[in-house]
Amino acid sequence: MTGPVNGAINGAAAHPPPRRAAAPRPARAAARAAPKEAASGRRTPYPFSALVGQEEMRLALLAAAVDPGIGGVLVFGDRGTGKSTAVRALAALLPPMRAVRGCRYACDPADRAGCEDCRARRSRGALPTHSLPVPVIDLPLGATEDRVVGTLDLERALAAGVKSFEPGLLARAHRGFLYIDEVNLLEDHLVDLLLDVAASGENLVERDGLSIRHPARFVLVGSGNPEEGELRPQLLDRFGLSVEIRTPEVLADRVEVIRRRDAFEREPEGFAALWAEEEAATRQRIAEARGRIGAMATPVAILEAAARLCLALGTDGLRGELTLVRAARAVAALEGEAAVTLAHLRRVAPAALRHRLRRNPLDEAASTTRVERAMAEVLGA
Repeated sequence: MTGPVNGAINGAAAHPPPRRAAAPRPARAAARAAPKEAASGRRTPYPFSALVGQEEMRLALLAAAVDPGIGGVLVFGDRGTGKSTAVRALAALLPPMRAVRGCRYACDPADRAGCEDCRARRSRGALPTHSLPVPVIDLPLGATEDRVVGTLDLERALAAGVKSFEPGLLARAHRGFLYIDEVNLLEDHLVDLLLDVAASGENLVERDGLSIRHPARFVLVGSGNPEEGELRPQLLDRFGLSVEIRTPEVLADRVEVIRRRDAFEREPEGFAALWAEEEAATRQRIAEARGRIGAMATPVAILEAAARLCLALGTDGLRGELTLVRAARAVAALEGEAAVTLAHLRRVAPAALRHRLRRNPLDEAASTTRVERAMAEVLGA
């Protein structure tokens, strides 16, 4: 099946500058509605493998999960096309992460460059650990800067001499996903802030001579409807991948979306169980790809092809080439390959480059069409 899942149906570096504060059959319709909460009390997520179509978005999210250094994913499309459902489904699919017990930032115990508290505790002995689900944090449009970056309690510092910090959304998203719906409507200074932190992996909060720094590495996923406004080109360029999704126009696709979503809403756990085998296989693919990507061979011919393609498209700077190569490498790792090929480059080129193109008044073709045309000219059929 092809065609995006309808979300209305699915329901679901350098230091940054200081900041102020074979698909299984869907579940049969149940005679009665089952509870939507799993035994653990957490809501059963819609399976990533059960999404209908959305191949480009799914591939982009998987690539970002394998290599967060790609720089995040921007998803533009109609309302109710399953954008947030896909992000939450992927996070639920990922294996639980090991974290330092008692750490407010959920630091990785294997990362010696963790937060200040974890470094101090490590010097006194081994760190206790536990498992946590990969977080998915929503950033609402009305969020203040203090809520995003966190706040320093200046009064307590002056009165008691204690540096008190209330972590913000960036701290909660560490090692997970930060999701912004309608990112094109978010205030520009907040988008700048988020992209700076996402690029550096660190959040620095400073207020009246007090400062605190903590790790903030996450996959930034932004979604929006282009009819409601566009992102500035400088901000578009900072997202690693950009994908476009549309409401399905094929009747069979729409029926399949409804059928699967209805089965999930009637019996969430039973529906999830039907897809458990595919979910486990995808989880294993991601884990193996993460272990394989460091040794992935990237021939010089691939680097030259990426550079020629970006030259043909007239992209500014070198982010296009760098992201294109990283994304192709992640896809090759997902497919179990030992080296990146032109086929991998072709698969990710539209997502890596379409949002980096300059406006050309003499060429009214859509950005995706321009990328595909350049690929045919530079890389061949």
